[in-house]
Amino acid sequence: MTWGLLVAYSSVKKLKNQNGIRVMLVDDHPAFRKGMAALIESEPDLQVVAEAADGLQAVEMFRRNKPDVVLMDLRLPGMGGVETIITIRKEFPDARIIVLTTFDLDEDIYRAIQSGAKSYLLKDTPDEQLADTIRAVHAGQRPLLPKVAARLAARQQRAELSQREMEVLQLLTKGRSNKEIGSALFVCEDTVKAHLKTLFVKLRVQDRTEAAISAIRHGIVHLE
Repeated sequence: MTWGLLVAYSSVKKLKNQNGIRVMLVDDHPAFRKGMAALIESEPDLQVVAEAADGLQAVEMFRRNKPDVVLMDLRLPGMGGVETIITIRKEFPDARIIVLTTFDLDEDIYRAIQSGAKSYLLKDTPDEQLADTIRAVHAGQRPLLPKVAARLAARQQRAELSQREMEVLQLLTKGRSNKEIGSALFVCEDTVKAHLKTLFVKLRVQDRTEAAISAIRHGIVHLE
């Protein structure tokens, strides 16, 4: 590389560092982060300024680097993606976070948007669309793909479950009987039956089997 070209390259790099959209990647797969970083750095107006492999590290890296936009996976070791978003936005209310995940269940989408995510993308999103979404979120927009918006709308029509109802549902999907659920939650079987009756109405199902299927299908409960 000649001296003139070297000076020109340095000038362009410096300009990008000053004016580019600063992005932080949060994902526990190093290979995915590496590929995503390469994609982002290939865009003239985008640059990666930080990476994190889990929620706690993401919070610390956000404090340290103050990125313009964050790409956040939902499934993270320790503190999950939704909890991480809530934690970051509690300290930095203007944080612009895009969920980038492999999960497109309506409950996942709903929880992410409710926690403060500005957009929701799947990891197979085309490169150009991903870059455009980063730019749109940085500009203050909240872009959602039609499929994601439809799933979010469907979820918003379903009633919220209480914390206790969620606990009952989680145990139900594990195949626990009413007696076992009552023992685990320190309540009587009649109380469990009352919770199940309310659950069936909220989930629009007729029985325990349908409730378990609905909970898993919509992402209300995740099987480990």
